[in-house]
Parts: sequence; structure tokens; C-alpha cells
Amino acid sequence: MSIDVKKIGERVEKESLVLAGVRSEIEKVIIGQEYMIERLLIGLLCNNHVLIEGVPGLAKTLAVTTLANTVKASFRRIQFTPDLLPADLIGTLIYNPRSGEFTTKKGPVFANIILADEINRAPAKVQSALLEAMQERQVTIGEESHALDDPFMVLATQNPIEQEGTYPLPEAQIDRFMLKIRVTYPNRDEEKKILQKMAGSAPKIKVEPVIGTSDIIRLRGLTDEIYMDEKVEDYIVSIVQATRSPEEFGLDIGSMIQYGASPRATIFLAMASRAHALLQGRGYVTPQDVKSIGMDVLRHRVIITYEAEAEEKTPEDIVAEIFDNVPVP
Repeated sequence: MSIDVKKIGERVEKESLVLAGVRSEIEKVIIGQEYMIERLLIGLLCNNHVLIEGVPGLAKTLAVTTLANTVKASFRRIQFTPDLLPADLIGTLIYNPRSGEFTTKKGPVFANIILADEINRAPAKVQSALLEAMQERQVTIGEESHALDDPFMVLATQNPIEQEGTYPLPEAQIDRFMLKIRVTYPNRDEEKKILQKMAGSAPKIKVEPVIGTSDIIRLRGLTDEIYMDEKVEDYIVSIVQATRSPEEFGLDIGSMIQYGASPRATIFLAMASRAHALLQGRGYVTPQDVKSIGMDVLRHRVIITYEAEAEEKTPEDIVAEIFDNVPVP
């Protein structure tokens, strides 16, 4: 196995140059926000969906658009609004009176990278239409199912639920996002650089496409090959199990958890840990990879009780306590 890990490490070292090129292009536009950029790349490497939450003005939309511009792939931005209809998203059937036949007009969801901007402003029917696309990677128009492009990933932004005019996402849909990341304000030095770079009437920074869909599929295959020891696998399973049965791990937080994470969390935590290791230039996963990405995988999958809310506990507090107490291999 050590020989295999060595070969994987050599491939990772080679592909790190490709990923470094993507980061370099993104950082031409996005100042700071390394955490957000890294999580977006993890979503890209895993061909999975990412939900970005933060107050307006933190470059959420700009970061996704910039990432899409570094990729030679189809990209569509969908602005979610309360009057959006499912047909505006997936497409519809159009009747031709001359031929008496219906033809399919495909919607903007037929692209490699989808920016679902302010996703929590759309009503339930639109969320349901997007749910099939995210999970099954297909949509149904009329009586026919249409496969979506490969790769296909939804990068969604949302303002905090407390903001006016928003709808909480259904739990079934939010669970389809591999990662939910929270974007915070830049520090003082970063904000000064933003001022110097962006405080113009029309700042023009050109981003070059540096990878194509074939590169993404190749990197995705390499991500799947990143070595994960059985002890790390057991650690991931223990973390997820602790969200359901914390008492088995000596944690007195059972009364604060209404629902723990599903097996989908186990799958996504393993995939994201491999991608995190690849971004760090390693061909193997360490427990630190699991810890680094674990909060983003689990924060939206642990549902807390009213008792926890009364004590002003958040899902992040619960997940942090689990990581602090579950033994590390």
C-alpha cells in the first residue's frame, strides 16, 4: 500500500500546479476569503453542491462567478425571486400550432456550473424543481426526463434566514448540499486591499480560463483515489454516530439534538476529506483533514432541540463539542 500512496503523492504533486493556477486566477479578484475559495474548490473536486451563507456584500456571488470564469465550461446564473416559477429554472414544453407538436425548451439549469443566487428567496415549488436536479442530476419536463451535463454543480448563495423576504430551505434540500459555509467579514488589511483594488467606477480585472471539463473529471478521479486509512474511516463514522448517540461517546448533549446527521453526511465527510488532502498537496487523508472540513459538512445536518435554542446553543456548538471529545486516531 505504501507504494500506491507514493504514486498517488506524485500525481497529487503534479496536479497541484493545476489547482494553484485556478487559485491564482481567483485571487486576482477575490482578496482574502481563502476559506471560501478552498471550499468552492472542494465542491468542484467532488462534483457536489455548496451553499454559501453570509450577509450582503461579502463577495459570495463574485467568488462563484470568478471560479466559473476560470473553468472552460458552461455557466449560468439564476437570480432567485419570490415570483420565480419551476419552468423558469428547468424549462418547459412549447406548443407549435403549425405542426401540432410540443417541443422542449430547456431552462438555465442545463449547464455545468449553476449559480443559484439568493436561493432562499424562491418559493417551495422552485426549490422542489431544483431538488431533483441536485440529487438525480436530471430534470423532468412534461413526461420526459433529461440528463444534466457532467460535471454539474450548484453553488448557491443565501442571506441569513433572519433577513426580510426569505424562505427557510426545506431540510431535504439543504441536506443535498455537500458543504454549507459561513462567510465572515474581511480583516482590516484585507479590507484596505479591497478598497485600493475595487474602489473605482468600473474596476476591470480579467480572469483567464485555466482548466476545462476534462481536467475537472480527471481531478475528480484523482480525488477518489486519495488514500484513506481504515482508522480514519472509523473516525469519520464515530463523528457521525456521535451526532445521533452522543451518550455512547461520553457526551451529555443528547437532549440538545433532535436529529443527527444521516449516512449522506458520512459519505460527504469522506469525499470532502479526500479533496481537502489533495488541496494540501497530500495523497493520503489525516484526521486533521476530517476536522478541518467537518464543520462545513455537519453544521446543516444536525438539527437542535428547543432546549438547545433556549440555552443559546447552535448546531456549530454541538459539532465543535463532538470534535473536541471523540478520540482522534
